[in-house]
Amino acid sequence: MKTDTEIKVLGLEILSRNLGLVETERFIALIQRERFDYTRWRESLFQGLSGVELSRLAMEHQKTLNQP
Repeated sequence: MKTDTEIKVLGLEILSRNLGLVETERFIALIQRERFDYTRWRESLFQGLSGVELSRLAMEHQKTLNQP
């Protein structure tokens, strides 16, 4: 299990790698500004999608990450 610090560092690395520094800062500001309930957001994120559909979407997304 990772420590809280390791999770924070990894999260920031992932955000900055995928969003860039400016958008990472904007994301953090947006999250801090709102009364954000991650659990509720996560529960509704893939609402209405079957496991098969979610898997298909994930595989399609993975293909875009591997393209030059």
